[in-house]
Amino acid sequence: MSKYLLRISTPEGTIFKGDVERLIVRGVEGDLAVMAGHIPFSTVVKEGSYSILFENGDLKKGHIGGGLLNVGSEETTLLAGSIEWEEKS
Repeated sequence: MSKYLLRISTPEGTIFKGDVERLIVRGVEGDLAVMAGHIPFSTVVKEGSYSILFENGDLKKGHIGGGLLNVGSEETTLLAGSIEWEEKS
């Protein structure tokens, strides 16, 4: 699969910047997946779960406290009010 640059920022600063294959978040009309080559758009992100698929096949999940998502041609930015990574058990 193709990869793209994802930046995740909170009011405290950037907490992640790196290449990913897919991001899934909850938008105002339901869950949405962003993959490389996605058409540029911006949307509100609702509070809920999210997942990130990395290029090595690792999947990271967590909870986001809402925010904004901007999908650009070069970079996708997730501005989160708060975000938590799920702990591996």
